[in-house]
Amino acid sequence: MNSVERWGLFEVRVEGARDGNPFLERTITATFEGAQERVTADGFYDGDGTYAVRFMPSFEGEYRYRLDGNFGGGTREESFYVLPASADNHGPVRVAGQYHFAYADGTPYYPVGTTCYVWNLQSDERIAETLAQLRKTAFNKLRFCVFPKHYDYNLGEPRSYPYVGTPMDSRALTSENFQEYTFRAKGNRFDYTRFNPEHFRHIERCILALQALGIEADLIAMHPYDRWGFCTMTPEQDDLYWRYIIARFAAYRNVWWALANEYDLFPTKTTADWERFANILCERDPYRHLRSIHNCRPFYDHSRPWITHCSIQRQDLYKSGELVNEWRERYRKPVVLDEIAYEGNIQHGWGNISPEELIRRSWECACRGGYPGHGETYLCPENVLWWSHGGMLRGESWKRYALLLDVLKQTPGWGLTLWEQCAWDEVCGVPECESTRPNKSYYLFYYSFMRPSFRDFHFDDDDDDSRFSVRVIDTWEMTMEERGIFTGRFRVELPGKPYMAVQIRRLKD
Repeated sequence: MNSVERWGLFEVRVEGARDGNPFLERTITATFEGAQERVTADGFYDGDGTYAVRFMPSFEGEYRYRLDGNFGGGTREESFYVLPASADNHGPVRVAGQYHFAYADGTPYYPVGTTCYVWNLQSDERIAETLAQLRKTAFNKLRFCVFPKHYDYNLGEPRSYPYVGTPMDSRALTSENFQEYTFRAKGNRFDYTRFNPEHFRHIERCILALQALGIEADLIAMHPYDRWGFCTMTPEQDDLYWRYIIARFAAYRNVWWALANEYDLFPTKTTADWERFANILCERDPYRHLRSIHNCRPFYDHSRPWITHCSIQRQDLYKSGELVNEWRERYRKPVVLDEIAYEGNIQHGWGNISPEELIRRSWECACRGGYPGHGETYLCPENVLWWSHGGMLRGESWKRYALLLDVLKQTPGWGLTLWEQCAWDEVCGVPECESTRPNKSYYLFYYSFMRPSFRDFHFDDDDDDSRFSVRVIDTWEMTMEERGIFTGRFRVELPGKPYMAVQIRRLKD
């Protein structure tokens, strides 16, 4: 009997009709049934007369499946067995405790991600270099696109296209005239009803490579930076695309859905379009993967019920993490700052902040109960920028996210929230589950760009017998220093430099 591990990917492949346009005219579905769940999943045409249906089981034990559809291959009913999940397989990520995340097995998950928009559409050598670099980082989420991207420092052709056909002749394209080509489909010869299966197979290999590294694949389904006509397809072509990528990608446990990067820049899409795409996604993704939509300027209405978490690009030139608690209150959902701004030195204001400032914004975000995202945009002779191509990280901030993630993992419960009783000149995160309780067990104070030489603490007005362990963290130098046990009113000496944090735990009697 065939087998797969829990939250693994079970695939059924069959031969069927080749005539006409199977992407439009043929369907295949399968119903998978075990003792604790019954799931019907759409399949897809994978080219060369082959059809496939994929399934991610949520429970162990014996399952049966039945194929249906007009794919021309008849029906089939068979059994398979689901084994226990392997040690590193915790299942898909879900929202936990309203503002935070956990894997399906209950293990807390703290997203600390980065952006490499089209790393997956580079050469094999560049992709290998990116994966090797990711192994050295603490990043556990990666944002990237299904469609190729046309923008500054990314004017070349991708390794493949999602549709059958040929692109316009872009030999005259330069950094000076690239905007003339944006949204321009003239000269392209793509059939937007015939997918190129190899393009999607390659993306699946990238998803699996990230899965092996413990990294969530935050798939950006659509974006406006385009010269091939993909962002201006008809509603019918858009809907066909959504059904196809859901059928192909939904059974991978590490997939997240980002409906769009910078939804508000699309020339022809309306709110009604985004809501229609969301309905398709909610109806056809049987696993309820995380769903978001990302802004350039105005936020989408993140209170919409289909949105699981806020994927935010900061709107203010200066403020980012400082607004996390306001966004949490407004939308009542997890806040992920996927674009705080990027460490780098390019001409754009979103891509030239210092590494110190990126780390400062990230700690500010985390202590207020949000989750920060990294990005890097350094000029180099080859114009290979991490933010778009992957490759090598050239900056300093990426090295410091390991400390932030380590500290986040020390949080009791699901995650942090802002302690509103802290002093006006500090930010302090406390466990979400204790946000309204008078006797808290854990405090994470952060002093940002301020440089105190000491801070005084006192937590128990009526009971000075409680003991507290104190640790001083230099978030830039990446050091953690134990300071001992304190009671009552106590003072913690600090070095008078920026980017310091103080971690205080109440000890049990």
